[in-house]
Amino acid sequence: MTDTTTQATAAASGASATEAFRQKQRSEADAGQERVNALATEVISAVHDVIRRHKVTYAEYDALKAWLIGVGQDGEWPLFLDVWIEHVVEEVANENREGSKGTIEGPYYVPDSPKHEAETTLPMRENEAGTPLLFQGQVTDVEGKPLAGAHVEMWHADDDGLYSQYAPNLPEWNLRGTVVADDQGNFKIHTIQPAPYRIPTDGSCGKLIAAAGWHAWRPAHLHLKVSAPGHQLITTQLYFQGGSHVEDDIASAVKPELILDPKPAASGAGNEVTYNFVMDRAEV
Repeated sequence: MTDTTTQATAAASGASATEAFRQKQRSEADAGQERVNALATEVISAVHDVIRRHKVTYAEYDALKAWLIGVGQDGEWPLFLDVWIEHVVEEVANENREGSKGTIEGPYYVPDSPKHEAETTLPMRENEAGTPLLFQGQVTDVEGKPLAGAHVEMWHADDDGLYSQYAPNLPEWNLRGTVVADDQGNFKIHTIQPAPYRIPTDGSCGKLIAAAGWHAWRPAHLHLKVSAPGHQLITTQLYFQGGSHVEDDIASAVKPELILDPKPAASGAGNEVTYNFVMDRAEV
């Protein structure tokens, strides 16, 4: 089990997630005044409707203001938005995707992870705890053509549910890497199966969870970004059949197509699973 010196606090995780978002390369929203007016008006009107229907009191209103201020002070806006909002944005953004299903990126992505050959072992500590996992597959287009040199970027929590660069005392790129597929689009990644984890609860998001009587758990999952020139990026998470909280993920990010069913590895060490990625052509 993790000792207190390696626990990821809300303040530390929030600060890291906020800084990572600020440095993230992203396109500016091409939203004119008419669209901003429509979206902002509907969101504010929806809040007004909740207040009227539930007869919100001034004490509750003041509690809300204090909580919103606290989310900002804790640096937890990336966590809040990625846990409770992003899954709907992703659903809308990818509703016409033909290839593999995507899901949320989450707050713990770090770009520019070290590149590795088509068969590789993700960076990990000596005697890294957890069940060994061979994750392998192929990247193709929607016609089944292999995409040579596709990038399969993976990151995930360790056996204690902690992410490198977001929890103290972990090597910088622990369990993170970008694998370059071979000329047939094939890849083999040796890693360990991650554990379910509870999002940090010592900050404002934790206060909301406690006040609402919710749980704070995410199921064990692998994060992936798969890319190839001329094709749409796939951002996804893959879960494990029968795992804790697959049915009630706090982030509502699980889809049936994203659940893995690992089997005992042919090598006799741990588990293995095959998952293929099918990529849509990029929109012109």
